[in-house]
Amino acid sequence: MEMEIPSSYRYMEPSYSDGGDSSGAFSDCNSDRSGEFPSFGSPSSSSYSSGGGGLQRLVVACSADYSDEVVRGLISDLESPSAPVESQRRAAMELRLLAKHNPENRLRMAAAGAVGPLVALLYHSDPQLQEHGVTAILNISLCDENKTLIAAAGAIRPLVHALRTGTPAARENAACALLRLAQLDDLRAAIGRSGAIPPLVTLLETGGPRGKKDAATALFTLLASRDNKIRAVEAGIVRPLLDLMADPESSMVDKAAYVLHAVVEVPEGRAAAVDEYGIPVLVEMVETGTARQKEIAVRSLFEICRENAAYRKMVAQEGAIPPLIALSQSATKKAKEKAEALIELLRQRRTVGNSHH
Repeated sequence: MEMEIPSSYRYMEPSYSDGGDSSGAFSDCNSDRSGEFPSFGSPSSSSYSSGGGGLQRLVVACSADYSDEVVRGLISDLESPSAPVESQRRAAMELRLLAKHNPENRLRMAAAGAVGPLVALLYHSDPQLQEHGVTAILNISLCDENKTLIAAAGAIRPLVHALRTGTPAARENAACALLRLAQLDDLRAAIGRSGAIPPLVTLLETGGPRGKKDAATALFTLLASRDNKIRAVEAGIVRPLLDLMADPESSMVDKAAYVLHAVVEVPEGRAAAVDEYGIPVLVEMVETGTARQKEIAVRSLFEICRENAAYRKMVAQEGAIPPLIALSQSATKKAKEKAEALIELLRQRRTVGNSHH
């Protein structure tokens, strides 16, 4: 029953202008892999069992044939005002597992009316129940057809609440569910307005390895919207991004570099990147990064320099020109062109007007 990270990630294409080829840097969220199901006989397993038979029953639920009748019964267990929390937990867990691996179940559960009662769990004071609710919604959202229905059930604000208040697994899965919804262009703005960005930045800063990854991926998708870029700058996204970019051990260097590139597409983001000493981090990446990191660092430096002579001077003084020349001689065609364009900008820095944007 141990959950494991699936090997079959689908890659997301960047959906906004000129973001470079980020398709290898971000993988889409798959079904829940929180690892919170204990293995048989482990010390914590008693808390998940009901009279000793709970885990046994979960195994059955995992393999059980789906039936609308079973799902309606589970939904009424969730909605019953008199149901003890323990039976609500079990119902939520079973709904979550039914949606975990089977795409057809996800559609049928949504059609049977499971989404509304699961959304209601996101405000529940029992952390375990909230976590099962979040995770069941994530699993149901893995069917693209269900995303609009989940948003229409009013899930965005409750997911943001779970992102702020939940267990570590609930926060990660809330970030993933918001990522799934943010893949719909028309929901990105609504998710940003609902306050999702500050808690995603907090998760990026303070989460475990998976929390950081999920937060970065959700932010990358949300930052296709200009307003969300500004919200992210205001939420303090630049500092944690630069910290991750400067830490090869984080295994987040690429993701953070792509998110930073999205941020520096707005003037507020460029100013924050310079104020937070981002130029040395980016120049270092051009010097010592992988081919992909060099390319995205050059793109970010180009954005920073394009309209601001003072920034161009700072980049040149940081010693960017020699590694850029080296890159322009060895890189892929796309990186070579960007490096050459940036060298050109830096060399003409004394003759271009000193506009400060």
